[in-house]
Amino acid sequence: MTTARDIMKPGAQWISKDDTVERAARVMAELGVGSLVVADEHQRMCGIITDRDIVVKCLARNCDPAGTLAAQLCESTPRWVDADADIDEVLDEMESHRVKRMPVIEDKRLVGMISEADLARHLDDHQLSEFVTAIYGRP
Repeated sequence: MTTARDIMKPGAQWISKDDTVERAARVMAELGVGSLVVADEHQRMCGIITDRDIVVKCLARNCDPAGTLAAQLCESTPRWVDADADIDEVLDEMESHRVKRMPVIEDKRLVGMISEADLARHLDDHQLSEFVTAIYGRP
């Protein structure tokens, strides 16, 4: 059985909900990633901020990245999977909520992130096709 732990990129990072969008962008650049988990003071996940969020929700709206908080760009309840979740459970969660990145949690701590690229490396053609259709197909 393939699990979330088997396909995730380990060592995912998070930033504080009180960090600025500018800091989020710098951390993404340093780590070479396109998303970060945003957490509260108790390290509980509040959401995810992506490079696209920064461009579309901040820069394109003429907001100041140094004065805008990461939490301001997060939407809806964050989704996550347990590290021991079966790949089918991971796909179901990502497809049903139409998310492209999925945090992986173990013992209430962030341990990794699953991205589309991770799925592409681990899914067969049929599974990948279903995922792409679910995410990018019309609602």
